Amino acid sequence: MKIITANRLLDGEVVWLGPQDTWVETVGEARVFEDTEELKAVLGSKVVSEERQEVVGVYEIEVEPKDGSIVPTKLREAIRALGPTTHPAFGKQARAGGQAA
Repeated sequence: MKIITANRLLDGEVVWLGPQDTWVETVGEARVFEDTEELKAVLGSKVVSEERQEVVGVYEIEVEPKDGSIVPTKLREAIRALGPTTHPAFGKQARAGGQAA
C-alpha cells in the first residue's frame, strides 16, 4: 500500500494526495494505491506536477493499516505526519493526539 506525499508551497505544510486529487493535511485522508501502474500514472501526471506550483518534493511512501487507519511504515514519514517535532503542543501531533492520523 502506498500514498503520495509532498510539501505545500504556500506554507511548507506536509500534505498527501487525497481521493479527489486534492492535497489533504492528514495521512488518514490520503488516496491509497495498491496498483503500481496506477501509482506510476498519477506520479507522472499533471495532478501532482510541481509545475502547478501547489507542492514540491512529490514522492510515494509505504503505509500499512493500523487500528482502522493507515500509518506510514518508515519513522521519517511518521515524523513528517506528526511534525513539527519541536513540542507536542504544536503541529499535527497536537491535533491528532500524538498519532499519525
